[in-house]
Amino acid sequence: MTTEAPKRFDRIVAILIQLQSKRIVKAQELADRFEVSLRTIYRDIRTIEASGVPIVSEAGIGYSIMEGYRLPPVMFTKEEAGSFVAAEKLMQKFTDKGLGSYFESAMFKLKSVMNADEKDWVAAIESQILIDPEEILFNVLVPDALEILFESIAEKKQVYLTYKAQDADFPTERNVEPVGLFHEANFWYMMAYCHLRNDYRQFRMDKIQKIERTLKEFTKQHKPDENYLQNTSEEPGVEVRIRVDKNIVNYIRSGRNFYGFIAEEDLGDQVEMLFIPRNIEDGFARWYLMFGDYAEIIEPQELKERVKVLSKAILENLQ
Repeated sequence: MTTEAPKRFDRIVAILIQLQSKRIVKAQELADRFEVSLRTIYRDIRTIEASGVPIVSEAGIGYSIMEGYRLPPVMFTKEEAGSFVAAEKLMQKFTDKGLGSYFESAMFKLKSVMNADEKDWVAAIESQILIDPEEILFNVLVPDALEILFESIAEKKQVYLTYKAQDADFPTERNVEPVGLFHEANFWYMMAYCHLRNDYRQFRMDKIQKIERTLKEFTKQHKPDENYLQNTSEEPGVEVRIRVDKNIVNYIRSGRNFYGFIAEEDLGDQVEMLFIPRNIEDGFARWYLMFGDYAEIIEPQELKERVKVLSKAILENLQ
């Protein structure tokens, strides 16, 4: 058997799924997706027809499957179909290229079992939803990082990284045992046991310059992600209290959870907020400067001193 036969079989199955996923599919659209000629697509369509699938062909418009013909007995409401659109947009923007392509393939299968009205409903809204993350979440040169990490966690195999930390001049090479992934402060992070440091560390996904599978087994039994995140505070037990003018509170509520927000108290014209941040000196202090002219630091003194240092540096740069 030639290698072309399995490839053609997979392509024909994928074409059938795509035909089920939309009301009309153009031959050129199929040719572009599968990187084959129009002649090949015409031949594949004839093969699908010969197998008994009722395909309607309209010259100059495209192909469709006769209404009512469906392989899997699954139905979705239009609200469920709408949730798929939102999920697809999020997957396209908030995961790397490899995982995004897998989800795109899954979406074709999901759409293939919708009825005609549901397909039209989805088509009407999917071009009107835009998601634009603030940061670059993944290194474009490492398109399959999430796929490799998922495999590593499931199969308990170490991965090899080339990693350049935010404050490092040069990248380091290390073997790690991934524990889990989490999204925080607009970035994706991996929590892993690092054999270079002999300790648990966080790795920001966009700083990974290279990632490879290995055959090395995990050396430890790891707890869930949350157990390690609870113990990563750089300033454990240090409470921060600030009082913020009420007229700007709504502008900082969306970001405060990234800086260890615990609770707030309404004081009339002001709101007092309690934080236990992971990084007071750079993370919290620099965030505070964004609205510091409308806020007062109650405690600790070290935060006040750090903000003074940063403010002085800003004034010197302005001069």
